[in-house]
Amino acid sequence: MIRIDAMWLAAEPIDMRTGADRLLARVVQVFGAAQAHHGYLFANARGTRIKLLMHDGFGIWCAARRLNVGRFVWPVAANATTPLALTSAQFDALVLGLPWQRLPELSVITRA
Repeated sequence: MIRIDAMWLAAEPIDMRTGADRLLARVVQVFGAAQAHHGYLFANARGTRIKLLMHDGFGIWCAARRLNVGRFVWPVAANATTPLALTSAQFDALVLGLPWQRLPELSVITRA
């Protein structure tokens, strides 16, 4: 299996026709370098498609996911000046189209 130690999210939308080589160039531009065992997430402008670029230490893996209904919850590029790190739970929620940014507050039930 592919090991992913850290997951990073780029807020700027990207053209989904972009292949692995151009995504790698974008990773280096946005994140400074492509670290081994790190995953880098990108979305299209409409938020209906995402691509994951992963460097496994030997080569590059590229995966894509599309939502037929709804949109991925994605930060606004103007509000996110630095790349965002995601936890495993946040990544799992994001790829399902769930509100991953609200996981800490959703994990606790309180009485209002």
